[in-house]
Amino acid sequence: MITGSSVRKADHPVEKFFLDRWSAHAMSGAISEEELMRVFEAARWAPSSYNNQPWRILYARRDTAPWNVFLNLLVDANKAWAKDAAALLVFISKTTFDYNGKASRTHAFDAGAAWENLALQAACMGLVTHGMQGFDYERAKTELGVPDGFEVQAMVAVGKPGRKEDLPASFQARETPNSRRPLAETVFEGRFPKG
Repeated sequence: MITGSSVRKADHPVEKFFLDRWSAHAMSGAISEEELMRVFEAARWAPSSYNNQPWRILYARRDTAPWNVFLNLLVDANKAWAKDAAALLVFISKTTFDYNGKASRTHAFDAGAAWENLALQAACMGLVTHGMQGFDYERAKTELGVPDGFEVQAMVAVGKPGRKEDLPASFQARETPNSRRPLAETVFEGRFPKG
């Protein structure tokens, strides 16, 4: 598998694992329950407002009873490559605080922090993760029994690195770490720039 740091170059010094993590599509082989629990453990330690920990993660491992339910939530383009993942995850978040029942403005932000922890832990373990919005959110909520007060955020495929030659042809050319816009176009001191 291509390492991100072999293609990406940071403008300022950062830890190598930030560059190495990228959203590959090519996956193969199963991962153990222990490996899966390690990535979930990393997600567990994400920061959250009032320590509410609003994220929940539903998952299905390949060749288990719930696998087809999860796989069939995906749009066809994602299904074409995610079928080779070891596990499919659905991130959801609780929209209210446990301590007072009031709305949490940061529930999705906090769930995103858990996803990032999971993705970085997986990359450190030599695994591949790929987050997706290309799936049926309403069916996910219904078919996975997500209760009211929780919002479906995203799906994630997890697996061992695969060969890009095994991907559908339409995915092979783009199976490489991508870059990011310069900081000057993303980070602004003070007010948002005009124009």
